[in-house]
Amino acid sequence: MSIEYLKRAEKTASTGEQDVRDIVQNVLDDIEQGGDEKAREYAAKYDHWTGDIVVSKDDIAAAAAEVSAQLKDDIRFAHDQVRKFAEAQRDAIKDASIELLPGLTAGHRNIPMNAAGCYVPGGRYSHVASAIMSVTTAKVAGVDQIVACSPPKPGEGVNPAILYTLDLCGADTVLALGGIQGVAAMAFGLFGCRSADILVGPGNQFVAEAKRILYGRVGIDMFAGPSEVMVIADATADPEIVVWDLVGQAEHGYNSPAWLISLDADLANKVMDLVPTFIAELPEVNRTNAEAAWRDYGEVILVNAPFEAVKVSDDYASEHLEVHCADLDWWLQSLSNYGSLFLGEETTVAFGDKTSGPNHILPTKGAARYTGGLSVGKFMKTVTWQRMTREANREIAQVTARISRLEGMEGHAKTADVRLEKWFPEERFNLSAAE
Repeated sequence: MSIEYLKRAEKTASTGEQDVRDIVQNVLDDIEQGGDEKAREYAAKYDHWTGDIVVSKDDIAAAAAEVSAQLKDDIRFAHDQVRKFAEAQRDAIKDASIELLPGLTAGHRNIPMNAAGCYVPGGRYSHVASAIMSVTTAKVAGVDQIVACSPPKPGEGVNPAILYTLDLCGADTVLALGGIQGVAAMAFGLFGCRSADILVGPGNQFVAEAKRILYGRVGIDMFAGPSEVMVIADATADPEIVVWDLVGQAEHGYNSPAWLISLDADLANKVMDLVPTFIAELPEVNRTNAEAAWRDYGEVILVNAPFEAVKVSDDYASEHLEVHCADLDWWLQSLSNYGSLFLGEETTVAFGDKTSGPNHILPTKGAARYTGGLSVGKFMKTVTWQRMTREANREIAQVTARISRLEGMEGHAKTADVRLEKWFPEERFNLSAAE
């Protein structure tokens, strides 16, 4: 196997995490103890916002009036795509039941969660698409109450396009809160909202850490880190398209990894030559973000064969994975660890990020080894049920009693014994510990 790093990252996604963890824990503790008022204090401190926290219907209507007709059309288009894909996912999730033996029927039901909290970034970039991805999916899943929060701008409030989108997609309540305080408000049920059963949505490292700390107390979509992109490319790839797809994700932030696995040395060298030139075309702050991301986190890996590319890609388990190679069907069948897969140069991460349909809230930092992205199923819990007749107890109770006694759990065994005694008083059973 021949794998050569032409460029290797100086930093990893875990760099600097402990400092963030300490800050987030302190803020969460403060807000849990201080409630609404403490959340308001942090809104004033971090968001420089002292206005209403719960956005009124009148304010949402006023915000909609500020959104252009073209942008409304675009938002509705993207919403329709995401909704249709989510509905297809929901249709594929089925309840089930089976008669395991005569008189014993068991099954499962898929039940929506009661309350979801959706975080929508709105600081440097106004993430309209994130509002669509999270709220629409929760709505299709059948969540009863959807609370969304987004950072307000000083003196202005939540971005009008975000407010229009949240209302269109079905958010029941919108909070003008960002960062840790927004996550805390949804988790703890502040400002008259129901405590969230699950927290979803992308955000900076403070938002991600708040969700991580709260996991277990509430569900979360996934453990999130900075946005990632990996491109696998061979000699058939267009180097300019490859470079823009790497740079387009690197602009997310200074710590957003962009990785290239190349099966062709000429392509790899061409990409490394072009990246700085293309980054220079970006506006500020995007340019500074992309420069730092490529310098500290970017990698170019040269491999000799497709199976080597698959091995490296599956080890990284990247959030976004693009394939610019011949024989796309082979790659679809061979790759297994990724958040979302984009096949062919006609398909780019940006399409998935904004409009094409599948969800863009995806696993990072290697989590794609064990989970997929946000889906209807994340807002549902699969719960089991069972029912059996007295006749079915004849066999089930005997086996249960013997296994329970083998394990030293006499109380468990007695729950089986009492039923056999009640319903089969004339019969004698072997209820001793299984040998």
